[in-house]
Amino acid sequence: MKTTLILLSLATPLLAQDWPMWGGQPSRNMVGDAKNLPTEIEIGNIDPDTEKVDLSSAKNVLWAAKLGSQTYGNPVVGSGKILVGTNNESPRDPDQTGDRGVLMCFDEKTGEFLWQLIIPKLGAGKVSDWEYVGLCSSPVIEGDRAWVISNRGEVVCLDLNGMTNGNDGPFKDEVKYMTADPAKPVDPDKGHADILWIYDMREELGTFPHNVSSCSPLIVGDKLYTATSNGVDWSHTNIPAPLAPSLCVLDKNTGKLLGEEISGVSERVLHASWSSPAYGKAGDKDIIVWGGGDGWAYAYDPEPVFDEEEDLDILKELWRFDCNPPNYRMKDGEPIKYATFRGPSEVIATTVIHDGRVYAVIGQDPEHGDGLGMLTCIDPTKSGDITKDGEIWRFGDVGRSISTPSIAGGLIFQAEYDGDLHCLDAATGEHHWKYETLSRIWGSTLVADGKVYLPTEDGELHIFAADKELKKLGTGSFEASIYSSPVVANDVLYIATMTHLFAIGSSKE
Repeated sequence: MKTTLILLSLATPLLAQDWPMWGGQPSRNMVGDAKNLPTEIEIGNIDPDTEKVDLSSAKNVLWAAKLGSQTYGNPVVGSGKILVGTNNESPRDPDQTGDRGVLMCFDEKTGEFLWQLIIPKLGAGKVSDWEYVGLCSSPVIEGDRAWVISNRGEVVCLDLNGMTNGNDGPFKDEVKYMTADPAKPVDPDKGHADILWIYDMREELGTFPHNVSSCSPLIVGDKLYTATSNGVDWSHTNIPAPLAPSLCVLDKNTGKLLGEEISGVSERVLHASWSSPAYGKAGDKDIIVWGGGDGWAYAYDPEPVFDEEEDLDILKELWRFDCNPPNYRMKDGEPIKYATFRGPSEVIATTVIHDGRVYAVIGQDPEHGDGLGMLTCIDPTKSGDITKDGEIWRFGDVGRSISTPSIAGGLIFQAEYDGDLHCLDAATGEHHWKYETLSRIWGSTLVADGKVYLPTEDGELHIFAADKELKKLGTGSFEASIYSSPVVANDVLYIATMTHLFAIGSSKE
């Protein structure tokens, strides 16, 4: 009974005003609890030489902090700190330069830089650890710990206080791990991370991440669930690790492997398994829902079980749903080629659980360009292959998307890569309105304070009323592209552009 109550509390949205994980909560619904969020945003002046932000002419900007030159990792906020993934092109430690993945930690109230995790590159180039892309995963914070998927395909557990309270945990090789040049070793006392443990999915599970490792881990009780980013190689046709799992579960305290999926996702992967798992209810049953790199959505029992036939602990599959209609996969009896306009797509955006339903959207790596998309509402109470009887509604007048939807007030807000934002009825799929931003969209919508916030590649933050009628409330202009998603915590909006992190709140005059 006690365990059930703990899990139910985790599934209840917005018990706190922090944003401690991707999606803010285990259901991954991009909706935040906030008030007095501004619709007018002016970021001030950015010095082109130093990249420092002069806030004297800014409006509703509380503070700004410098990141690297490419930032795809979405911010999370918890226990008074903010974590965000970036690269090392604006090194916080002048002795530690060069291409690395970096997780930066800032003080929530002031934006003061506290510490960083510097992650070495795999040396595989674009194949598994794309140059200068940095750290793409969004961490999860719980108490005084944080967990993140590194650009090396590792699950890394960290002390949220960095080295300020000593070198805790069984891992003691932080200096060796973070140092690139032995002649200039990392000084752990100068704002660096305290690693508690590392689980290397490439080494332990035999995975082969494609381009980057990107997943935001999910914590439920003492378990951590994560995708492995397993995918194809440079040829985009060969799968180096077809038997490696695409999803696994670890003990969050020790990093011990507890189970893995055996659904065969890696054998069918189209590109890579980058989507993040979600947790919620299907009727009265707890489920883990996840979008696979094969274009199917899956549900698993959260409790791993031992499979005698496979001789290992597995995540028991409850159901699967093909998010691609048949005409996206086949034409005249022949498979449609992947990465073509009309071909099949994987699930990169996170599947969302809301009010006993699952919402999934398909998409591809933005490098593949535009193509046919599909947004689907699924009944998660079914079992087996539920592609036919699990569909509640589908909306096909949408392009490919890597943006996670936001569902609030009976409405679902879904962005597509082509630049459009759609508002639909969450229960029926009825289309209410579409807005064309005239820019590419990588990030996801955020609904908070009765508003919808939508970032674009052109560096604009479009603001709408969270309403079935289209009402544009404002546009904030930033000087760099926004590839991550807005988040909100304690009545403050956080926007990570490629180069800076902005804390935005109503000015107190």
